[in-house]
Amino acid sequence: MIIRACAVAAAGLVLLSGTAHAYPVKGAAELTHNEIYKKGKLPKTTCKLVKGTTRASTTKYINDLVTCLSKTWKSPVPDLQPVQVGFVETKEKRTCNWRREVKGSFAEQCLSFIRVRVAADWIKDKDDSKVFAAVTDAWSGIVQVQTGIGLAWQALPNGGEQPEIDEQLRRLQLQADCFTAASYKSFGRTVKNWKSVFEGQDPPEFHKLKGEGKPANRLGWSKKGYQAGGPSVCNTWKAPSSKVA
Repeated sequence: MIIRACAVAAAGLVLLSGTAHAYPVKGAAELTHNEIYKKGKLPKTTCKLVKGTTRASTTKYINDLVTCLSKTWKSPVPDLQPVQVGFVETKEKRTCNWRREVKGSFAEQCLSFIRVRVAADWIKDKDDSKVFAAVTDAWSGIVQVQTGIGLAWQALPNGGEQPEIDEQLRRLQLQADCFTAASYKSFGRTVKNWKSVFEGQDPPEFHKLKGEGKPANRLGWSKKGYQAGGPSVCNTWKAPSSKVA
């Protein structure tokens, strides 16, 4: 997820793939006991999304997808506020937080809105898989912001210990994977290869940034979210460290 990977990298931190220590999250009810975990399955969407191969049709597809996601997630997030999509000009290649330059398309959660750059790669692609992956991933960040999870994560104490900071970030990003998978289920999307979904979420320039956790754990949380079809199983904040390594 672009915004979280950048937030850490911009601070000059080194992301680790695992840690030998356990860092349980305590005293943060917005994370460990959030109301969203009490919600059931997301309703099946009835939206019909059509992506063409023009800038206009791709832009419309993205707007329609965000509208559909808003309707779908209104059930577990009753106070969901309208989410704006900001399209940047083609010449604007830098992402929101870290200002890293990206050659192609991207979608990212930027504060309370979704920021999108539509370039030739998404426009020419007849398949919507990469666009869908990137936008639903950004949407998961929006859910975390609107449920108070994002701010609670930022406020977590860490004692300045890098391994603990890394684990907290992984908990956040693995939860986003779980939310994203629930969205896939609500849209009736069949997933045969989660790795391709993960690769589609971020532009290639971000693929070398390691902050999401071990592939097995990413797969595990994604499968849980997909099978449940909702956020009830996405409480990464109470999971043992081994499950968020």
